[in-house]
Amino acid sequence: MKKTLALALAATTALSSAAFAEEITEFRIGILGGENAQDRMNSYQCLADYTTEALGVETKLFAPADYNGVIQGLLGGNIDMAWLGASSYAATFLQDADAVEPVLIKVNVDGSIGYHSIGFARKDSGVTSLDDMQGKAFGFGDPNSTSGYLIPSIEIPQYKDGITMESGVYFGEVKFTGGHEQTIVAVNNGDIDAGVTWADAQGNWEDGYNSGALRKAVDAGLVDMNDMVQIWKSNVIPEGPVVLRKALPADVREKMTKLVDELHERDADCAYGVAAGETLGFQPVTHDTYISIVEARKAKIGG
Repeated sequence: MKKTLALALAATTALSSAAFAEEITEFRIGILGGENAQDRMNSYQCLADYTTEALGVETKLFAPADYNGVIQGLLGGNIDMAWLGASSYAATFLQDADAVEPVLIKVNVDGSIGYHSIGFARKDSGVTSLDDMQGKAFGFGDPNSTSGYLIPSIEIPQYKDGITMESGVYFGEVKFTGGHEQTIVAVNNGDIDAGVTWADAQGNWEDGYNSGALRKAVDAGLVDMNDMVQIWKSNVIPEGPVVLRKALPADVREKMTKLVDELHERDADCAYGVAAGETLGFQPVTHDTYISIVEARKAKIGG
């Protein structure tokens, strides 16, 4: 009896493994913009290696030039997992509510799960607030970025009457740089007078805060934060979700959720690169966290 049961279980396991192998032959991770493509790939290579080990299939990394490349990859089934910004998740959800599922959210070192859009300028520019930006060039990252466009486009005009997001009205020029790193470099080089990017706004300014695009730029030696000054900060924004395509097999989604959830405990250096700085790792999240962002996106951009 026991032998028969053991044989049956072995057969079931073999069939399960075969079915698994037939369902996916590779796993594809998309990486949003924020820094140059090679740096993004390097930061995620450890996660790709762990994924290959966990799933038993080749893992490929994709770092499209803009946020929409990741969004369309998820919608088209060409990307299986990504850490999206809240606005990028909203864009994906509004185009196909059944495409992806948010599973995890980054946790800051104080246990919170929010971040901020940070306005900044060179210290030697004389710009210390939005009041000093009239007639000057303001840089934004990507139209699909939460902190790089959506939230600033809603909150900055509320700063005072007369501010709009159109060039030549209050700001001399409103310019899209293409991503967070590009914005930081453009401000640092004096190509634009100020810009916005994302940070947890915790820790020290001179370090680029604990996590975010400024921290990554400091780590990469692209900027000295002592040359920069903060000129604006948004209200708290919910961190974007790690999403998985709903069409993936259930066991794949379970394994990948567990892998990312435990990444910080397993390999803190890997988690640092993936999460763009110091964190406590990730914790579960659902669509409910992003309802307000979906509504804001719908109202502002129309999806």
